[in-house]
Amino acid sequence: MTQTQIHATISPCTPILSADPTVKEDAMLDQQKITILYCRLSNEDALDGESNSIQNQKEFLTRYAAEHGYTNLKILVDDGYTGTNFDRPGVQEGFALVKQGLVGCWLVKDLSRFGRDYLTVGQYTDIIFPSYDVRFIAVNDGVDSERGDSDGFAAIRNLFNEWYPRDTSKKVRVVFRQKGTSGKHLGKPPYGYRTDPADKDHWIIDEDAAPVVKRIFDLAIDGKGPEQIARILEKDKVLTTKALYAKQSENHPDPKKRKKMPERPYHWIGQSVAGILERMEYTGCTCNFKTYSKSYKLKKRIPNAIEDMCIFPDTQEAIVSQAQWDRVQELRKNKRRPTKAQRQGLFSGLLLCPDCGNKLHFATCKSFDGKQDHYVCSSYKSGRGTCSAHYIREDVLRELVLERIRAVNTYIRQDVEGFQEEWLQCRRSDQERNIREDRKRVEQAKKRLADLDVLLSRLYEDFVLGDLSKERYKKMTADYEAEQERLKLEIEVTEEWLETQETMSADVDAFVALTQKYVDVPELTPTIVNEYIKKIEVFAPDKSSGKRVQKVKIYFNFVDDVEIPVISEPVVTKSTLGRRKTA
Repeated sequence: MTQTQIHATISPCTPILSADPTVKEDAMLDQQKITILYCRLSNEDALDGESNSIQNQKEFLTRYAAEHGYTNLKILVDDGYTGTNFDRPGVQEGFALVKQGLVGCWLVKDLSRFGRDYLTVGQYTDIIFPSYDVRFIAVNDGVDSERGDSDGFAAIRNLFNEWYPRDTSKKVRVVFRQKGTSGKHLGKPPYGYRTDPADKDHWIIDEDAAPVVKRIFDLAIDGKGPEQIARILEKDKVLTTKALYAKQSENHPDPKKRKKMPERPYHWIGQSVAGILERMEYTGCTCNFKTYSKSYKLKKRIPNAIEDMCIFPDTQEAIVSQAQWDRVQELRKNKRRPTKAQRQGLFSGLLLCPDCGNKLHFATCKSFDGKQDHYVCSSYKSGRGTCSAHYIREDVLRELVLERIRAVNTYIRQDVEGFQEEWLQCRRSDQERNIREDRKRVEQAKKRLADLDVLLSRLYEDFVLGDLSKERYKKMTADYEAEQERLKLEIEVTEEWLETQETMSADVDAFVALTQKYVDVPELTPTIVNEYIKKIEVFAPDKSSGKRVQKVKIYFNFVDDVEIPVISEPVVTKSTLGRRKTA
């Protein structure tokens, strides 16, 4: 018998002696090269029973190799990997050996174990393996590249192997769609929640993590970015998500479910903080179908449009309010980076130029004493851009905004009910128009729904009478039924929205609560600015009167479209010979 050759470039293999004292002639030429025994099992295949288990495949292939005289064996295993692609560590290791010319034969139990993408499987078995003189054998399917396909159906088998995951994918998608549209959570609870022991579909507050989530949102409102928040949490020695779960599992009765504490339990990263800030579920809702994939073969997840998601409010206790979550999303759209002088503008990201629509940039340097810090239109570009400077100093803007916030607080607290009535009066016309449009849309959807019932009945009659083929009947019925489901969902969502619109909006209450929270505002802080201000428009100064007159319009959160003078009128700053007064 030929001696087994040891290769320095591969991991050691355990040789298996042939059970047949006379080595088969068809294996003699392969003994100087490796024989790969490849085993694969996906999560879906594991449900089919023990026949496809990794252990069963190993025993089957080892026995076959021994009976046919293959001795220099290397077993490669991909356990828990789908066959729809070849992104598997075991198969990639085998391909690397093939490219080095070290492989003589590749054994699999059947073609589906090698892969379920019929194009790629065919490319390897018919082109790549032969070019490297690798013999490919799928035992149960009778496929042997050296002797040919025993029954001539290898290509058809590959096609059927691909249909299996395609059919499975369709079934899984249907199940997930039904579960997702029913309002149940599709994934595990995020950091801050845990599964209710009494109901696996319900989330409850995690008392250890929820305060951290609340603090992260508060820091974001305070103007801190994800990286800054991560450094603050690490400095305060707050356990990371993984570390907290490990600590909570220390006393679990099952040792296998006790998680290992990470080496750096307080090392937060900005990406993790950003993921928390983006989770809509912290407002107490269920948000399903946030991402999708174009094909079961592609694992890349693509973000869904908001209108294509299924959002169900008030399914669990909220950690942050909807208003706070919305404000954080607005703030995160405007990146705030510290300047080289290590100062950050108090209004960075909030100032807009009403002429060109671009933002005003914060300008400072180490030599400035603070009073020289200013904002300038990003399109100005030192006089070489497409817009004028719209220059305004930060200390001037700080005083204007502080005066306006104090005035608004005083106005509202003097007569809360009167303010609410004024607000409703301003919103009533827009609200009534929206309600009329929504009601009209609901009526049209209901009419179309009734028409579809009639069309389905006529289709059935035509099919029974033989005027419509079976295939055409099935296709048209499926299309109409899908449209019915979409219309029913649209009617349900719109009617719920109508009920919300017809009651008093929570916006005015949120703003009133804000004025009561900050009874006295001695000075502006990033938190106060971000909670009160939605955006600020800085107009170009007017010097025609011999004085510098500049108009600044402040848009408040929740009530930015209310036509109440103290809220909607712009603030004007005037200056003469370096002396300034406001009006």
